[in-house]
Amino acid sequence: MSQPSAAAASPRPQGSIKCVVWDLDNTLWDGVLMEDGQVTLRPHVVEHIRRLDRMGVLHSVASKNDPETAMAILRELGIADLFLCPQIGWSAKSDSIRYIAGALNLGLDAFAFVDDQPFERAEVESVLPEVTCVDAADIDTVLHQLEFRPRFVTDESAERRGMYRAQLTRDGLARDFVGTSEEFLAGLDMRFTIAAARREDLQRAEELTLRTNQLNSTGRTYSYDELDELCRSDDHLLLVASLTDRFGGYGKIGLALVEKTQDVWHLRMLLMSCRVMSRGVGMVLLNHIMRLAGSAGAALHADFVETGRNRMMQITYAFSGFTEVDRDGDRVVLGADLDNLQDPPAYVTLDILGSAQSR
Repeated sequence: MSQPSAAAASPRPQGSIKCVVWDLDNTLWDGVLMEDGQVTLRPHVVEHIRRLDRMGVLHSVASKNDPETAMAILRELGIADLFLCPQIGWSAKSDSIRYIAGALNLGLDAFAFVDDQPFERAEVESVLPEVTCVDAADIDTVLHQLEFRPRFVTDESAERRGMYRAQLTRDGLARDFVGTSEEFLAGLDMRFTIAAARREDLQRAEELTLRTNQLNSTGRTYSYDELDELCRSDDHLLLVASLTDRFGGYGKIGLALVEKTQDVWHLRMLLMSCRVMSRGVGMVLLNHIMRLAGSAGAALHADFVETGRNRMMQITYAFSGFTEVDRDGDRVVLGADLDNLQDPPAYVTLDILGSAQSR
Protein backbone atom coordinates (compact mmCIF):
# COMPACT_ATOMS: atom_id res chain seq x y z
CA MET A 1 0.00 0.00 0.00
CA SER A 2 1.29 3.48 -0.83
CA GLN A 3 1.63 6.20 1.76
CA PRO A 4 -1.17 8.76 2.02
CA SER A 5 -0.29 12.21 0.77
CA ALA A 6 0.72 14.83 3.31
CA ALA A 7 -2.64 16.55 2.89
CA ALA A 8 -4.53 13.34 3.65
CA ALA A 9 -2.28 12.52 6.62
CA SER A 10 -2.59 15.93 8.28
CA PRO A 11 -5.23 16.17 11.02
CA ARG A 12 -8.43 18.04 10.23
CA PRO A 13 -11.50 18.69 12.37
CA GLN A 14 -14.05 15.91 12.63
CA GLY A 15 -16.56 16.04 9.80
CA SER A 16 -14.72 18.79 7.95
CA ILE A 17 -14.89 16.98 4.59
CA LYS A 18 -18.27 17.68 3.01
CA CYS A 19 -17.64 16.48 -0.54
CA VAL A 20 -15.40 13.79 -2.06
CA VAL A 21 -14.44 14.21 -5.72
CA TRP A 22 -13.53 10.98 -7.51
CA ASP A 23 -11.39 10.16 -10.49
CA LEU A 24 -12.82 7.39 -12.68
CA ASP A 25 -10.12 5.36 -14.47
CA ASN A 26 -8.39 2.92 -12.11
CA THR A 27 -10.08 4.67 -9.18
CA LEU A 28 -13.85 4.22 -9.34
CA TRP A 29 -13.42 1.39 -11.83
CA ASP A 30 -10.63 -0.86 -13.09
CA GLY A 31 -9.41 0.04 -16.55
CA VAL A 32 -8.93 3.11 -18.73
CA LEU A 33 -12.20 3.81 -20.53
CA MET A 34 -10.78 5.51 -23.64
CA GLU A 35 -8.18 2.77 -24.11
CA ASP A 36 -9.91 -0.41 -22.96
CA GLY A 37 -13.48 0.34 -23.97
CA GLN A 38 -14.74 -1.83 -21.12
CA VAL A 39 -14.23 -1.14 -17.42
CA THR A 40 -15.10 -3.00 -14.22
CA LEU A 41 -16.62 -1.21 -11.27
CA ARG A 42 -14.78 -1.50 -7.97
CA PRO A 43 -17.54 -2.56 -5.55
CA HIS A 44 -15.63 -1.57 -2.40
CA VAL A 45 -15.31 1.97 -3.75
CA VAL A 46 -19.07 2.21 -4.25
CA GLU A 47 -19.56 0.86 -0.73
CA HIS A 48 -17.48 3.77 0.60
CA ILE A 49 -19.47 6.24 -1.49
CA ARG A 50 -22.83 4.93 -0.29
CA ARG A 51 -21.65 4.79 3.34
CA LEU A 52 -20.50 8.40 3.26
CA ASP A 53 -23.61 9.44 1.34
CA ARG A 54 -25.81 8.08 4.15
CA MET A 55 -23.85 10.26 6.58
CA GLY A 56 -24.45 13.37 4.48
CA VAL A 57 -21.10 13.56 2.66
CA LEU A 58 -21.56 14.58 -0.98
CA HIS A 59 -19.74 13.12 -3.99
CA SER A 60 -18.71 14.34 -7.42
CA VAL A 61 -16.39 13.37 -10.28
CA ALA A 62 -13.33 14.98 -11.85
CA SER A 63 -12.15 12.81 -14.74
CA LYS A 64 -10.21 13.27 -17.98
CA ASN A 65 -12.50 11.33 -20.26
CA ASP A 66 -15.06 11.74 -22.99
CA PRO A 67 -18.06 13.11 -21.08
CA GLU A 68 -20.84 11.34 -23.00
CA THR A 69 -19.09 7.97 -22.89
CA ALA A 70 -18.20 8.22 -19.21
CA MET A 71 -21.67 9.38 -18.16
CA ALA A 72 -23.24 6.55 -20.15
CA ILE A 73 -21.09 4.07 -18.23
CA LEU A 74 -22.03 5.65 -14.88
CA ARG A 75 -25.71 5.37 -15.80
CA GLU A 76 -25.27 1.80 -17.01
CA LEU A 77 -23.63 0.92 -13.69
CA GLY A 78 -26.57 2.52 -11.82
CA ILE A 79 -24.47 5.00 -9.86
CA ALA A 80 -24.75 8.24 -11.85
CA ASP A 81 -27.23 9.73 -9.35
CA LEU A 82 -24.64 9.48 -6.56
CA PHE A 83 -22.57 12.30 -8.08
CA LEU A 84 -23.39 16.01 -8.13
CA CYS A 85 -21.97 18.27 -10.85
CA PRO A 86 -19.68 15.64 -12.41
CA GLN A 87 -16.86 17.30 -14.36
CA ILE A 88 -15.71 15.05 -17.18
CA GLY A 89 -13.53 16.44 -19.96
CA TRP A 90 -9.95 17.47 -20.51
CA SER A 91 -9.55 20.38 -18.08
CA ALA A 92 -7.10 20.32 -15.20
CA LYS A 93 -8.49 18.48 -12.18
CA SER A 94 -8.00 21.62 -10.10
CA ASP A 95 -10.28 23.56 -12.48
CA SER A 96 -12.92 20.84 -12.18
CA ILE A 97 -12.82 20.88 -8.38
CA ARG A 98 -12.98 24.67 -8.28
CA TYR A 99 -16.08 24.57 -10.50
CA ILE A 100 -17.76 21.94 -8.30
CA ALA A 101 -17.03 23.99 -5.18
CA GLY A 102 -18.65 27.04 -6.76
CA ALA A 103 -21.70 25.11 -7.94
CA LEU A 104 -22.25 23.56 -4.50
CA ASN A 105 -21.35 26.77 -2.64
CA LEU A 106 -18.82 24.97 -0.45
CA GLY A 107 -15.34 26.07 0.58
CA LEU A 108 -12.40 24.29 -0.99
CA ASP A 109 -11.26 23.15 2.46
CA ALA A 110 -14.42 21.02 2.58
CA PHE A 111 -13.24 18.88 -0.36
CA ALA A 112 -11.26 15.67 -0.71
CA PHE A 113 -9.96 14.45 -4.07
CA VAL A 114 -9.31 10.76 -4.77
CA ASP A 115 -7.09 9.77 -7.72
CA ASP A 116 -4.70 6.94 -8.49
CA GLN A 117 -2.26 9.18 -10.39
CA PRO A 118 0.47 11.01 -8.40
CA PHE A 119 0.66 13.68 -11.11
CA GLU A 120 -3.04 14.55 -10.80
CA ARG A 121 -2.90 14.70 -7.01
CA ALA A 122 0.23 16.86 -7.16
CA GLU A 123 -1.46 19.24 -9.62
CA VAL A 124 -4.43 19.70 -7.28
CA GLU A 125 -2.21 20.03 -4.19
CA SER A 126 -0.19 22.73 -5.95
CA VAL A 127 -3.13 24.79 -7.22
CA LEU A 128 -5.67 24.08 -4.45
CA PRO A 129 -3.70 23.39 -1.25
CA GLU A 130 -6.91 23.55 0.82
CA VAL A 131 -8.16 20.32 -0.79
CA THR A 132 -7.34 17.01 0.91
CA CYS A 133 -5.79 14.71 -1.72
CA VAL A 134 -6.06 10.95 -1.27
CA ASP A 135 -4.31 8.14 -3.14
CA ALA A 136 -6.96 5.74 -4.47
CA ALA A 137 -4.95 2.89 -2.93
CA ASP A 138 -5.48 4.33 0.55
CA ILE A 139 -9.23 4.86 0.68
CA ASP A 140 -9.93 1.91 2.99
CA THR A 141 -7.87 3.70 5.64
CA VAL A 142 -8.25 7.40 4.86
CA LEU A 143 -12.01 7.48 4.28
CA HIS A 144 -12.57 6.23 7.83
CA GLN A 145 -10.61 9.07 9.39
CA LEU A 146 -12.35 11.64 11.57
CA GLU A 147 -12.53 14.36 8.95
CA PHE A 148 -14.79 12.10 6.87
CA ARG A 149 -17.08 11.24 9.81
CA PRO A 150 -19.66 13.79 10.97
CA ARG A 151 -20.07 13.80 14.72
CA PHE A 152 -23.81 13.26 14.29
CA VAL A 153 -25.76 11.62 11.50
CA THR A 154 -29.07 13.45 11.54
CA ASP A 155 -32.37 12.81 9.79
CA GLU A 156 -31.28 15.35 7.18
CA SER A 157 -27.91 13.71 6.50
CA ALA A 158 -29.24 10.99 4.22
CA GLU A 159 -31.33 13.60 2.38
CA ARG A 160 -28.46 16.03 1.80
CA ARG A 161 -27.64 14.85 -1.72
CA GLY A 162 -31.28 15.28 -2.76
CA MET A 163 -31.39 18.75 -1.20
CA TYR A 164 -28.30 19.82 -3.12
CA ARG A 165 -29.63 18.32 -6.35
CA ALA A 166 -32.86 20.31 -5.91
CA GLN A 167 -30.77 23.42 -5.28
CA LEU A 168 -28.84 22.85 -8.51
CA THR A 169 -32.19 22.60 -10.33
CA ARG A 170 -33.31 25.89 -8.79
CA ASP A 171 -30.02 27.55 -9.75
CA GLY A 172 -30.38 26.35 -13.33
CA LEU A 173 -33.92 27.67 -13.56
CA ALA A 174 -32.80 31.00 -12.09
CA ARG A 175 -30.10 31.38 -14.75
CA ASP A 176 -32.61 30.76 -17.53
CA PHE A 177 -35.48 32.75 -16.02
CA VAL A 178 -36.60 35.83 -17.91
CA GLY A 179 -37.89 38.38 -15.44
CA THR A 180 -36.95 39.99 -12.15
CA SER A 181 -35.44 38.09 -9.24
CA GLU A 182 -38.56 38.83 -7.19
CA GLU A 183 -40.73 37.24 -9.89
CA PHE A 184 -38.54 34.16 -9.91
CA LEU A 185 -38.62 33.85 -6.11
CA ALA A 186 -42.39 34.34 -6.09
CA GLY A 187 -42.71 31.29 -8.32
CA LEU A 188 -40.90 29.07 -5.81
CA ASP A 189 -43.81 29.08 -3.29
CA MET A 190 -41.44 29.37 -0.35
CA ARG A 191 -42.58 28.65 3.20
CA PHE A 192 -40.33 29.73 6.09
CA THR A 193 -41.02 28.11 9.48
CA ILE A 194 -39.69 29.25 12.86
CA ALA A 195 -40.01 27.05 15.95
CA ALA A 196 -38.50 26.74 19.39
CA ALA A 197 -35.79 24.07 19.31
CA ARG A 198 -36.69 20.63 20.59
CA ARG A 199 -34.24 18.00 21.75
CA GLU A 200 -34.59 16.15 18.45
CA ASP A 201 -33.39 19.33 16.68
CA LEU A 202 -30.15 19.67 18.63
CA GLN A 203 -27.94 17.34 16.59
CA ARG A 204 -28.77 19.32 13.46
CA ALA A 205 -28.34 22.56 15.43
CA GLU A 206 -24.82 21.56 16.44
CA GLU A 207 -24.12 20.57 12.84
CA LEU A 208 -25.26 23.99 11.64
CA THR A 209 -22.82 25.75 13.96
CA LEU A 210 -20.01 23.52 12.68
CA ARG A 211 -20.84 23.78 8.97
CA THR A 212 -21.89 27.43 8.62
CA ASN A 213 -19.16 30.04 8.16
CA GLN A 214 -20.31 32.80 5.82
CA LEU A 215 -23.62 33.45 7.57
CA ASN A 216 -22.60 32.89 11.20
CA SER A 217 -22.70 36.09 13.25
CA THR A 218 -19.95 35.07 15.68
CA GLY A 219 -18.23 32.04 14.14
CA ARG A 220 -18.69 30.22 17.43
CA THR A 221 -19.64 26.55 17.49
CA TYR A 222 -21.89 24.93 20.11
CA SER A 223 -21.88 21.31 21.21
CA TYR A 224 -25.00 19.21 21.61
CA ASP A 225 -24.65 19.34 25.41
CA GLU A 226 -24.32 23.13 25.41
CA LEU A 227 -27.37 23.52 23.19
CA ASP A 228 -29.35 21.06 25.32
CA GLU A 229 -28.62 23.09 28.44
CA LEU A 230 -29.53 26.36 26.72
CA CYS A 231 -32.71 24.83 25.31
CA ARG A 232 -33.89 24.01 28.84
CA SER A 233 -32.92 27.40 30.28
CA ASP A 234 -35.74 29.82 31.10
CA ASP A 235 -33.31 32.67 30.42
CA HIS A 236 -32.62 31.63 26.85
CA LEU A 237 -34.56 31.16 23.66
CA LEU A 238 -33.20 28.80 21.01
CA LEU A 239 -35.00 29.02 17.67
CA VAL A 240 -34.64 26.88 14.56
CA ALA A 241 -35.79 27.85 11.08
CA SER A 242 -36.74 25.62 8.14
CA LEU A 243 -37.52 26.36 4.52
CA THR A 244 -39.46 24.52 1.83
CA ASP A 245 -40.51 25.36 -1.73
CA ARG A 246 -42.16 23.61 -4.64
CA PHE A 247 -39.01 21.60 -5.30
CA GLY A 248 -38.87 20.20 -1.76
CA GLY A 249 -37.32 20.99 1.59
CA TYR A 250 -34.07 22.74 2.39
CA GLY A 251 -34.18 21.24 5.89
CA LYS A 252 -33.31 23.21 9.01
CA ILE A 253 -31.35 26.16 7.71
CA GLY A 254 -31.34 28.74 10.53
CA LEU A 255 -30.50 28.98 14.21
CA ALA A 256 -30.74 31.78 16.75
CA LEU A 257 -29.79 31.93 20.42
CA VAL A 258 -31.20 34.73 22.56
CA GLU A 259 -30.27 35.44 26.19
CA LYS A 260 -33.16 37.25 27.88
CA THR A 261 -33.19 39.72 30.73
CA GLN A 262 -36.02 42.02 31.71
CA ASP A 263 -34.65 45.11 29.97
CA VAL A 264 -32.35 43.76 27.25
CA TRP A 265 -32.43 40.68 25.07
CA HIS A 266 -29.01 39.68 23.77
CA LEU A 267 -28.78 37.80 20.47
CA ARG A 268 -25.73 35.65 21.16
CA MET A 269 -25.74 33.77 17.88
CA LEU A 270 -27.52 33.99 14.54
CA LEU A 271 -26.73 31.83 11.56
CA MET A 272 -28.25 30.81 8.26
CA SER A 273 -27.17 28.06 5.92
CA CYS A 274 -25.35 29.26 2.82
CA ARG A 275 -27.82 27.18 0.80
CA VAL A 276 -30.47 29.89 1.25
CA MET A 277 -28.19 32.90 0.75
CA SER A 278 -29.78 33.74 -2.61
CA ARG A 279 -33.37 33.20 -1.46
CA GLY A 280 -33.86 36.59 0.17
CA VAL A 281 -34.89 35.10 3.51
CA GLY A 282 -31.84 36.08 5.56
CA MET A 283 -33.66 38.77 7.55
CA VAL A 284 -36.87 36.83 8.27
CA LEU A 285 -35.57 35.11 11.42
CA LEU A 286 -33.81 38.26 12.61
CA ASN A 287 -36.90 40.43 12.23
CA HIS A 288 -39.00 37.84 14.07
CA ILE A 289 -36.61 38.08 17.06
CA MET A 290 -36.83 41.87 16.88
CA ARG A 291 -40.63 41.61 17.12
CA LEU A 292 -40.43 39.26 20.10
CA ALA A 293 -38.08 41.60 21.96
CA GLY A 294 -40.28 44.59 21.22
CA SER A 295 -43.38 42.73 22.42
CA ALA A 296 -41.55 41.89 25.66
CA GLY A 297 -40.68 45.57 26.18
CA ALA A 298 -36.96 44.83 25.94
CA ALA A 299 -34.16 46.34 23.88
CA LEU A 300 -32.27 43.99 21.56
CA HIS A 301 -28.49 43.78 21.29
CA ALA A 302 -26.59 41.34 19.06
CA ASP A 303 -23.08 39.94 19.21
CA PHE A 304 -21.07 40.08 16.02
CA VAL A 305 -17.49 38.86 15.54
CA GLU A 306 -15.69 39.74 12.33
CA THR A 307 -14.29 36.40 11.19
CA GLY A 308 -13.24 37.43 7.68
CA ARG A 309 -15.85 35.12 6.17
CA ASN A 310 -19.13 36.44 7.57
CA ARG A 311 -19.41 39.79 5.82
CA MET A 312 -22.85 38.81 4.48
CA MET A 313 -24.19 38.44 8.02
CA GLN A 314 -22.85 41.89 8.88
CA ILE A 315 -24.76 43.27 5.89
CA THR A 316 -27.91 41.45 7.03
CA TYR A 317 -27.71 43.20 10.42
CA ALA A 318 -27.15 46.57 8.75
CA PHE A 319 -30.13 46.15 6.42
CA SER A 320 -32.27 45.28 9.47
CA GLY A 321 -31.37 48.58 11.13
CA PHE A 322 -28.71 47.43 13.61
CA THR A 323 -25.94 49.89 14.47
CA GLU A 324 -22.74 49.54 16.45
CA VAL A 325 -23.00 50.38 20.16
CA ASP A 326 -19.75 48.86 21.45
CA ARG A 327 -16.55 47.37 20.04
CA ASP A 328 -13.54 45.50 21.36
CA GLY A 329 -11.26 44.71 18.42
CA ASP A 330 -13.16 42.46 16.03
CA ARG A 331 -15.90 41.84 18.61
CA VAL A 332 -18.87 44.15 18.15
CA VAL A 333 -22.15 44.70 19.96
CA LEU A 334 -24.95 45.91 17.70
CA GLY A 335 -28.16 47.59 18.79
CA ALA A 336 -31.51 47.12 17.04
CA ASP A 337 -33.94 49.83 16.02
CA LEU A 338 -37.17 48.15 17.09
CA ASP A 339 -39.22 50.94 15.54
CA ASN A 340 -38.00 49.88 12.10
CA LEU A 341 -39.34 46.35 11.69
CA GLN A 342 -39.65 44.79 8.26
CA ASP A 343 -42.32 42.39 7.08
CA PRO A 344 -41.24 39.13 5.42
CA PRO A 345 -40.85 39.37 1.64
CA ALA A 346 -44.17 39.04 -0.16
CA TYR A 347 -42.95 35.86 -1.87
CA VAL A 348 -42.42 34.04 1.47
CA THR A 349 -45.14 32.51 3.66
CA LEU A 350 -44.07 32.69 7.31
CA ASP A 351 -45.19 30.09 9.86
CA ILE A 352 -44.49 30.61 13.57
CA LEU A 353 -44.99 27.45 15.59
CA GLY A 354 -45.86 27.03 19.24
CA SER A 355 -43.64 28.70 21.80
CA ALA A 356 -41.61 30.48 19.11
CA GLN A 357 -44.45 33.04 19.05
CA SER A 358 -43.59 34.32 22.50
CA ARG A 359 -41.86 33.20 25.67
